[in-house]
Order: sequence, then structure tokens, then C-alpha cells
Amino acid sequence: MIPYRPPKFREGAFNCPHCNAYADQTWKNIWAQARDSDMARFHRMNEIGDDLQVAFCTHCGNYTLWHFQKMIYPEDTGARPPNLDLRDDIKQDYLEAKSIANKSPRGAAAILRLCIQKLCEQLGEKGKNLNDDIASLVRKGLPVKIQEALDVVRVIGNNAVHPGQIDIKDDRDTAMKLFELVNLIAYDRITHPKEVDKLYESLPESQLEAIQKRDKGGLASSNAD
Repeated sequence: MIPYRPPKFREGAFNCPHCNAYADQTWKNIWAQARDSDMARFHRMNEIGDDLQVAFCTHCGNYTLWHFQKMIYPEDTGARPPNLDLRDDIKQDYLEAKSIANKSPRGAAAILRLCIQKLCEQLGEKGKNLNDDIASLVRKGLPVKIQEALDVVRVIGNNAVHPGQIDIKDDRDTAMKLFELVNLIAYDRITHPKEVDKLYESLPESQLEAIQKRDKGGLASSNAD
């Protein structure tokens, strides 16, 4: 997958939560002004310094606002955007989970489990029983590490009767891992094969024909054996 660097205090560059581009950030301290009623004029207060700072994205021009080294605008979890190859309804659920993850990590984790259930459906599985779907995906070549990650999701969420229900053990770390897992499965099962197909199809026609002849020749040789 394309590397993703979430917003971090005083980092020179990160993926902007507004435009998603990896871009340089220009940091500035914020100066406050207050009205002096006695003198009927404005005066500059002391510099607030690290307590309140702003970073401007050099790509889109939007800003992030930081208070005591924590980003308070826009309210963002730091999770990467949803994979573009996800089904539209899964992307909508993913973004909903992203919007509430800071305030309700358990709610976000419940929605993300539903995303995984729907993603199994998108991959041709039944989407009813995660254990059965994992077994089927493994038979189709699912990498071991993704299988293990899915098993973690299944076991951690075992207190919830169905995917999408709230598990009282869920916390922000669990939700963040689920965001990553949804995108990882989508990349491995959908995006990466599409990228390989695109590269293959970009080969000159003469080379494609030579490859097809080679493969047919190998098949014929195998049948003869």
C-alpha cells in the first residue's frame, strides 16, 4: 500500500486530513488579541507558544489546529482514508467510523467489524460467519498474516453475537487496527491484483502473444506427460 503518515505535532510533513496528500506543513504559533477597555485599543498578549499552534498544508492551503500538542481541528483519528476500491456502502461506513473514533472507539470498532463483514461479501463470500469466510479466503490464497489478523478480529469480537455489535473491550487501539485491516484486505484482494493486471495489459501485444504461446506450450507439455 502507499505509505501513510498521520498528522503529528511539529512534523515537517504528513498526510493532510483535508486533502489526504502527503505534503509539507508550515507551522506557526498563534498570537491572541484582547480588548483593553480602559485604553480603548487592542494590544497583543504574550505568545501562547506550544499551547496553541497551527500548521498550514502546502498542498491545499487548509490548516490543522493543535492544542497542547493534540490536533483539535479537524477532529481526525489519524486513520488513513478508505481504500478507493471498497464498495461505496463500505466506504461510507468506514468514514462514519472515522468520524466518531475519538469520541466513541467502541462504536467505531463495531462499524468497522460490519465493514469487514461487508468486505467479505464483496470478495464473494457469504458474509454471515467470519470464521467460514476466513477459511474460504485462505483456500483462495489469503496471506497467512491477514488470516491471523482476521482471526484476531473474530476472537476479540467474540463477546458480540454478530459483526457490528459493540464489544465492551474495544478501545481506540483496537479501532485503529481495524481501520488498517480493512484497507489491508482491500489492497491485497482487490487493488494489488488490479495493479498487476494493468501492468500486464500495458505490455506490447507481441510480448503478450509470446507469453500466451509459452503458457499454452507449457500446458500442452504437461498434458503430454
